[in-house]
Amino acid sequence: MRKIKASTRLSLILAMVAVLLLSACSSKSEEKATPTDSATGQQEEKPIELKVAFPIFGAEPKDLKLVQDEVNKLTKEKINATVTFMPISIGNWTQQMNLILSGNEKLDLTVVLGYSTAVAKGQLLEMTELLEKDGSGITSALGDSYVNAGKINGKIYGVSSVRDLAVDYGVLFRKDLVDKYNVNVDAIKSLNDLEPILKQIKENEPGVAPIAPGSVGATFIDQFPLGDPLGDGFGILPNYDNGLKVVNQYEMPEYAELLKLFRKWYQAGYVLKDTATTQTQTSDLMKAGKLFANTANMKPGFAQQESRTTGREYVTAELKPSVATTNDVTKIVWAIPRNAESPEHSMQLLNLIFSDPQIVNLLDWGIEGKHYVKVAGSDNMIEFAPGIDASNNPYSLNLNWLMGNQFLSYVFKGEDADIWKKMDEFNKGAVKSKALGFTFDAVPVKAEITAVTNVQNQYKRGLETGSLDPEKNLPAFISKLKEAGIDKIIAEKQKQLDAWVKTQQQ
Repeated sequence: MRKIKASTRLSLILAMVAVLLLSACSSKSEEKATPTDSATGQQEEKPIELKVAFPIFGAEPKDLKLVQDEVNKLTKEKINATVTFMPISIGNWTQQMNLILSGNEKLDLTVVLGYSTAVAKGQLLEMTELLEKDGSGITSALGDSYVNAGKINGKIYGVSSVRDLAVDYGVLFRKDLVDKYNVNVDAIKSLNDLEPILKQIKENEPGVAPIAPGSVGATFIDQFPLGDPLGDGFGILPNYDNGLKVVNQYEMPEYAELLKLFRKWYQAGYVLKDTATTQTQTSDLMKAGKLFANTANMKPGFAQQESRTTGREYVTAELKPSVATTNDVTKIVWAIPRNAESPEHSMQLLNLIFSDPQIVNLLDWGIEGKHYVKVAGSDNMIEFAPGIDASNNPYSLNLNWLMGNQFLSYVFKGEDADIWKKMDEFNKGAVKSKALGFTFDAVPVKAEITAVTNVQNQYKRGLETGSLDPEKNLPAFISKLKEAGIDKIIAEKQKQLDAWVKTQQQ
């Protein structure tokens, strides 16, 4: 019995010794895992790991991980954080982000498409104080009016990337046909000025449609608007002011006149025949030589941008001056999700991509010497590295307009060296809608929004491309909109706008 007890005691002692040894080893292991600053002799804090989501419009670049590693060298040094990029195909973006933002998955920084909806769902952290504390680079780059455009109920939940934050409206023309028919583009100041040119193309260029809206699903009025859509377009602010009185644009005399013009064009054969239903991109039609012109939401460098896409040369005519609305500013924002591990580090990272040229250009162009090189004699203009071109570039992210501050980005060879200066002037000089910063909360009229949207889907695209006869269909459209509840939506929008105005006067 004593032997058994002694053996038991010995086993217990050996077990305790083993635990102590393991504990000591673990402690030493942890000491080794925590780096020591050679200058101070003090242990360094372990870097925060930040996960960052953004949409991509093609395949994930082969060298994204290499660029991520280079970015992490800078972020670790500057804010003691490392970054893991999470690119998501634009086709899967809405569904995947809804799952991530409504669940408990860790996400520290994200692009948001559908800002007011994400705020209404409680998916984003309020960042007003964080912005004041760690976002000086953001506020300096954007300016107060564009930062405040992201306010909802007086609080900021997201900030726009620095890009073209305003829009001007006009027409993009194929330069080869402009030259062929000696078109004086500078003399085109209105939609009516287009008619003789469209007629000439129709009569002399078989197989070429004279004009179409500039993107799939868009209409001519989408790209030649009558005012601030105040979110959904169900109740607008005519001429971006109108004494802040919201009206039904479908009842405006100006709307009816535009529909008559587009119907006239359509019947004359000037408008792409299936423009109300086609799923073919306008750029593809241009590239194939099947289209002469399209209406467009434009900006400085727009013609050059489209030339890179299609390989054709273009010229533009501006028909309306640049204007900024809440829709334009907040259609793309950066935000901190509610499941961010360290919101302070998220804001510090966001501040870097708005203020640090090294990080901005890594994100935009990749690694110098590997993906691009500086043009001889220039500090700001680049070209592909030897052996690299547009077809084999392993880092073709093409999201410069999304990645923080585009105005810190290098200019690619062939583009206007002063493009960012011109874009900054474009933003600052734009007409600001009287409702810039107002965001409509559709929740109180969500049933009516659904019903009105269904009616709109039945009529709007056909009417605004000339495919439907406005004499017969506009009265029916207006009548059905009223039955669906558009007047209730407009009244609610006016109520919210009036309340917002009072907060701006305090």
